[in-house]
Amino acid sequence: MTTVRMFVNGQAMSGGEISHALEGARFLGPAETAPRYRFYSVRDEFPGLHPVGEGGRRVPGELYEVEYERLRDRLLPEEPPELELGVVELADGSGSLAMRMRAEALEAPGVADISDRGGWRSHLERRNAQ
Repeated sequence: MTTVRMFVNGQAMSGGEISHALEGARFLGPAETAPRYRFYSVRDEFPGLHPVGEGGRRVPGELYEVEYERLRDRLLPEEPPELELGVVELADGSGSLAMRMRAEALEAPGVADISDRGGWRSHLERRNAQ
């Protein structure tokens, strides 16, 4: 059984709309990226992170150890087309697979930079409080 580490920061986190896709994966704990990413809301439906050369922020999320087959067969089919599988650097300097914004999606309608909102859950809480 081959496993990989997967960092999630949106709807795949515990309690999110697609968290069922990670059922059976081993939760390794909360995690955050190195400060090398900008974080975006796409139509307030899901977030995406994108690497930047400067002006990056840490993005909070969750880290899982997941079987390759579960990743391929359950999680990836649930992800929106604006995202792609890639590798991110975590705050501790290690790497992990994660979903990242496709560069061409950054200019799409309904994309807003939420890098200073403290993560997806914090963004949704602020939005719902308004």
